[in-house]
Amino acid sequence: MLLLGIDIGTSSVKISVVDAATQQAIVSAQYPETEAPIISLQNGWAEQNPDSWWAYFQQALIQANVSGKYDPKDIAAIGIGYQMHGLVVVNEAQLPLRDSIIWCDSRAVPYGEKAFENIGEEKCLSCLLNSPGNFTAAKLAWLKENEPEIFKQVYKIMLPGDFIAMRLTGDITTTPSALSEGIFWDFKHEEISKDVMQFFDFNNDIIPDLKAVFSTHGFLKEDVADKLGLKHGIPVSYKAGDQLNNALSLNVMEPGEVAATAGTSGVIYAVAGDLVYDKQSRVNSFAHLNYTKDSKRIGVLLCINGTGIMNSWIKKFMGNNKTYAQLNEEAAAIPEGSEGLLVFPFGNGAERMLNNKLPGSSILNIDLNKHTPAHVYRAAQEGIAYAFRYGLDIMRENNIEPKVIRAGKANMFLSDVFVDAFVNITNVPVELYNNDGSVGAALGAGIGAKIFESPKDAFSNMKCVKLVEPNGKKLYGKSYEKWKAELVKNPG
Repeated sequence: MLLLGIDIGTSSVKISVVDAATQQAIVSAQYPETEAPIISLQNGWAEQNPDSWWAYFQQALIQANVSGKYDPKDIAAIGIGYQMHGLVVVNEAQLPLRDSIIWCDSRAVPYGEKAFENIGEEKCLSCLLNSPGNFTAAKLAWLKENEPEIFKQVYKIMLPGDFIAMRLTGDITTTPSALSEGIFWDFKHEEISKDVMQFFDFNNDIIPDLKAVFSTHGFLKEDVADKLGLKHGIPVSYKAGDQLNNALSLNVMEPGEVAATAGTSGVIYAVAGDLVYDKQSRVNSFAHLNYTKDSKRIGVLLCINGTGIMNSWIKKFMGNNKTYAQLNEEAAAIPEGSEGLLVFPFGNGAERMLNNKLPGSSILNIDLNKHTPAHVYRAAQEGIAYAFRYGLDIMRENNIEPKVIRAGKANMFLSDVFVDAFVNITNVPVELYNNDGSVGAALGAGIGAKIFESPKDAFSNMKCVKLVEPNGKKLYGKSYEKWKAELVKNPG
């Protein structure tokens, strides 16, 4: 019995076909091979075409199907992980009305701040666990005010994974977890937030049908199944935002467990057992995959918008056509601390941990007689690790004290330089696993379709491939203090 996992990323769409018996991927594929474009019509804006995600998914699945390693008709369920906080709006014909305003778009910050002030800070934090900030509800408020003719045509609003599920099944559904990441969910009253809907003057009719994360979100349409070579009527049985899905892929489900990723953005995601929130909303709290009214599992999320995208920018403009592996090799030859060079990776939208400021990216302390491109390669990876440490200290203020952090051996965690800096500057060991978001989504589908009895059963074969522990390197600490002092001096 096979499971299909879809990971709708910012840079590409990745899919994995997983054998439910072994819990291992038979084949994985992604499209496009180069990074997918982000449309930026103005400074601070970021959009993508939802139909592009659908086209990318189909291309990735075609690549996997032609591998000949499995029979597509043996796929029994589909799961979806997706980039969080994006806004997709469709009309009654289920056609997108505009490009999606995605997670790193900053235009809605003033709308979220106004809602925070008018609804009341105490009420927002105790009921929503967050400021409305720059999340999906605030993005919809921007649309309502600035594109009223489009807003009038809105039949349903969705997050990116809801859109792909709709394309597969024709059904439009959402979850309490998804609504919480959009800042539509009232945790105190266990319902769609009346305060948010009334303040922004939204009608509840635009919210999709509510389902549990692990449940049936529709069945594969016949015409779509025929086009994709799949069996008619198999369920989409799982949907979750990428960071929650990444946590699932690492079996991070219970209080005290912590996951991290460092793709386009960087995240530390910890599970708490009660309704925790940061008073400044520098880290954010959402309903985790296994959240219920009686068992409140909250995902506390630190997000740094500019991590892998910073490394990608360095590669593109300073890498002289080298591969990431070559950049990592050259960076490893430079001493810890990059001989005083500092990189600040904050050039990809408003940073929540910096109170939605936009400090931009920068490179400081360049010595024209000493520093080489390899210094920049290393300083960029160290600067990203320093940003993680800065955010982790905020989480520690909120009683999140990780003893170990689990991460997939992917993206920046493929770099020994980055892992060394991350572990030693945070002073937390890291366990690395071969699972990724598309595998997690496939196993999530198995849980939702009751092929597995529980998440624990779905990850019974998961093994740590590498444990990296702090070794007390002092140069990182000194360099971080200089980095932090500069950030505090100029927060944006």
